[in-house]
Amino acid sequence: MTMLDDRTTAAATWPTAYPQGYAVVDVETTGLARDDRIVSAAVYRLDAQGNVEDHWYTLVNPERDPGPVWIHGLTTDVLADAPLFPDIAGEFAERLDGRVLVAHNAIFDWQMIAREYARAKRTAPVRQRLCTIALSKELDLPLPNHKLESLAAHFGVVQQRAHHALDDARVLAEAFRPSLHEAARVGARLPLLECRPLTEWSDGPATPRIGYQATGSGSYGRSSSWRPARKRPACPYPNPGRYEADKPLKQGMRVAFSGDTSIDRELLEDRATEAGLHVATSVSRLTSLLVTNDPDSATSKTVKAKSFGTPVVDEAAFTQLLRDVAAADG
Repeated sequence: MTMLDDRTTAAATWPTAYPQGYAVVDVETTGLARDDRIVSAAVYRLDAQGNVEDHWYTLVNPERDPGPVWIHGLTTDVLADAPLFPDIAGEFAERLDGRVLVAHNAIFDWQMIAREYARAKRTAPVRQRLCTIALSKELDLPLPNHKLESLAAHFGVVQQRAHHALDDARVLAEAFRPSLHEAARVGARLPLLECRPLTEWSDGPATPRIGYQATGSGSYGRSSSWRPARKRPACPYPNPGRYEADKPLKQGMRVAFSGDTSIDRELLEDRATEAGLHVATSVSRLTSLLVTNDPDSATSKTVKAKSFGTPVVDEAAFTQLLRDVAAADG
């Protein structure tokens, strides 16, 4: 079958609910903490069926130490004359506008972008994102792991410069197209998630960097999560059980978060901890409450919350509840 035949067939059977365009993104950064910065960014714009329209790349002066130079190769000297993020924010936004942001471990790229736009007092025009790791799982691709290089190898895409934003974005664009066509062929649900811009954030002290290791496009650390491991003090209060509607939260309750929040996630978790709540990283039968702005999404936490009957509230309700947390029993 020729590529023309492939496109004609796809056009005739393409799911009408699928997005009309995509922006495949990769960012390289100074690290993972809340005050880390973008040092380079690339975007491949794709049409509704994953065909490349154009691409764009820029260096970004992070106004700080460039971080893991041994990974991204961008030294202080190389970045000295690069534009600042506010200088490229408009051009970057033009390439994102009206499209689904696609990235490998997309929460990492989106949160870094959202923070940079918040610092620049602007809003990124992104409403949804699609993680190619989640799409690979949805399609049950036989991958040995969830690294970009494994996804590329599966589709015969050759990497030329790993951890160079432009090449990583190219590789992902080339691997995303057959993934998208396979999803269309089998009628799969695309794992689209809401992108919520930050209205409140903070650059705090850099989290200690623990053995940088590449785990995917643009991400470093020990796991597929975009955030580094962060030890919180153990909650000193016993778990009083589940949250009940129209009653206050109580110290010791186990609270989990899923999806994007307008308040920077770490700030929200810090406030929950300071109020005497136990911030949980997963949902179990012991979870008192799940906080999410997108309860219908198919994330592992929302799916588990539904199966366990865990109470769910949105961010606005939770921030109200945080104002008056009841003391622990005894």
